[in-house]
Amino acid sequence: MAGRELIPREVLFGNPERTSVRISPDGKMLGFLAPREGVMNVHVCPIHDIDAATPVTDDKTTGISQFFWCYTNKHLLFLQDDNGDEDFHLYSVDLESDKTIDLTPFDQISAQVVHQSHRHPEEILVGINDRGEHWFHDVHRVNVATGERQLLVQNDSFIGFVSDNDYNVRVAVTYSAEAELLMFKSDSDAEGGWVPWITVGVEDTLTTAPFAFDKTGSKLFFIDSRNRNTASLKSIDVESETQETLFATDQADINGAMIHPTEANIEAVTYTYQREKWEILDDSIRSDIDYLKKVESGELQITSRTLDDRKWTVAYTLDDGPVKYYLYDRDAQNADFLFCHRPELERLELCKMHSMIIKSRDGLDLVSYLTLPIDSDPDNGGRPQTALPMVLLVHGGPWHRDTWGYDPMHQMLANRGYAVLAVNFRGSTGFGKNFINAANLEWAGKMHDDLIDAVNWAVNEGIAIKDRIAVMGGSYGGYAALVGLTFTPDVFACGIDIVGPSNLITLMQNPPPYWMPIMPMMQTRVGDFMTEAGGEFLESRSPLFHVDKISRPLLIGQGATDPRVKQEESDQIVEAMTAKNIPVTYVLFPEEGHGFSRPENDISFNAITEAFLAEHLGGRYEPIGDAFKGAKFEVPSGAEGVPGLAAVVS
Repeated sequence: MAGRELIPREVLFGNPERTSVRISPDGKMLGFLAPREGVMNVHVCPIHDIDAATPVTDDKTTGISQFFWCYTNKHLLFLQDDNGDEDFHLYSVDLESDKTIDLTPFDQISAQVVHQSHRHPEEILVGINDRGEHWFHDVHRVNVATGERQLLVQNDSFIGFVSDNDYNVRVAVTYSAEAELLMFKSDSDAEGGWVPWITVGVEDTLTTAPFAFDKTGSKLFFIDSRNRNTASLKSIDVESETQETLFATDQADINGAMIHPTEANIEAVTYTYQREKWEILDDSIRSDIDYLKKVESGELQITSRTLDDRKWTVAYTLDDGPVKYYLYDRDAQNADFLFCHRPELERLELCKMHSMIIKSRDGLDLVSYLTLPIDSDPDNGGRPQTALPMVLLVHGGPWHRDTWGYDPMHQMLANRGYAVLAVNFRGSTGFGKNFINAANLEWAGKMHDDLIDAVNWAVNEGIAIKDRIAVMGGSYGGYAALVGLTFTPDVFACGIDIVGPSNLITLMQNPPPYWMPIMPMMQTRVGDFMTEAGGEFLESRSPLFHVDKISRPLLIGQGATDPRVKQEESDQIVEAMTAKNIPVTYVLFPEEGHGFSRPENDISFNAITEAFLAEHLGGRYEPIGDAFKGAKFEVPSGAEGVPGLAAVVS
């Protein structure tokens, strides 16, 4: 690696040139995200003239990450919060008048898009939690042009809804006090307008859920793991309650469905074990998918479709190159290249990502992904010629998962000389309910054992140097880093915690208000903070109460506006460590939330990260230089613990 070019952080973590392309329903325009004065905004262009694109939004802070077309073809909708506080508002942009209006003009809300139907192009269903403690979202029918709202459902108990295409809100779901998932049907004759319908046991609540109606509104599509392990795709007749299994595989949960834009039938599904797989359910698209799979290597995603379904936008994800976007004409069966999200990556030789299965000590299969420095593995076999320092990269959630594909952090760390290992520990989603439920009450228990088993595997396979391994992650991954340094203090050479909880009691006591309805599920799976025994258990699994065991260097990054893992979680462990004279480097971002959304802040923390890792694992790093330009952060503790940080901060 000594002679290979250092990939600049800006190339990996700066704004992409263009991304997230979407076609208008009438097929005349494309929308995509691109920088405007350094901030990601929505741009629009004629379908065959990318160079004519103009910005139609003017965000100047964190950037826009979620947008979609209205069926009017002249309005775009986007969601935006304020500096990562997750108080999302829904905005409408009129492309003819260039006017933007806030469709949800209330303080301290988190708007949710409930449904969008082509049958009612000027309206959309939106959940707005503007009453009381902001726990529940009422369903409003909102005009995208005027912002006029009509209340459809006043909600005092439900966490989610499913509407048909005529904007009849037909199904509602919530959790019982015992953490069961309860499904209700609408009934105008019933008290409150709802009748109990289906009760889903605790073991199935994360792998069973309704999501859409068919064209007629008579059948409901849902994923269902009841009476099996993995989530299948089913339909149920709402009146007769006759159920039909449309697709199931024992390998993995269904994780995606391709639904016709007007006929509303499910044409294909996807599922992911090690790599994503497609299953075609409607032969009318088989030749399209077969053709598209040959256009590029990597994994295929249909990102948008015209209302007549003759044109699609398509994305290809690779592990060693940028995401590539195409415009596909079904009639001509031809895909035209549009752009890739980071063209500068194409000139670089990037690292491959290897998928593999690691056995846990109790026999579970842990689907994992390993990235190695290019020069360490010349035959691309997934094993280095000699053992390397390694970073164990732990995903958040924990009800989430790692997948194959381009990952800028994997690329940076491998380029700096590290093996990078990402492990889908128990509790990760996609592998069936048994795998998820094996994590119940196992935070800092068997979930951590899985990570240690993966570390031991890497050492035994000659991948990792035993005394030069770091643990790093965000959210749950940050918690895992803290657990690594407290519960297994001799395993890791250092740790990096990004917005990770240090005290499970305070984490559970201070969720965002709109999380309150899901707290029965949290208590069942994490621990019951409301009982004495439960509190004692959570304390036993909280790194805060084990800080005296920390003997290895720790770097913490925190967003001050984080509504999920609040600043208190980082403050309190830093204070406890400082009281015991244990060194810790603490970096606080006053205008960030649950992670770092502004590229300037992300780049600055990654500059600190790689200098910290170089100090304790011995890899290479790009000097801090001007990495802090435009960033806003403080270092309340331990600037001297990272090479070059104290001098630049001062």
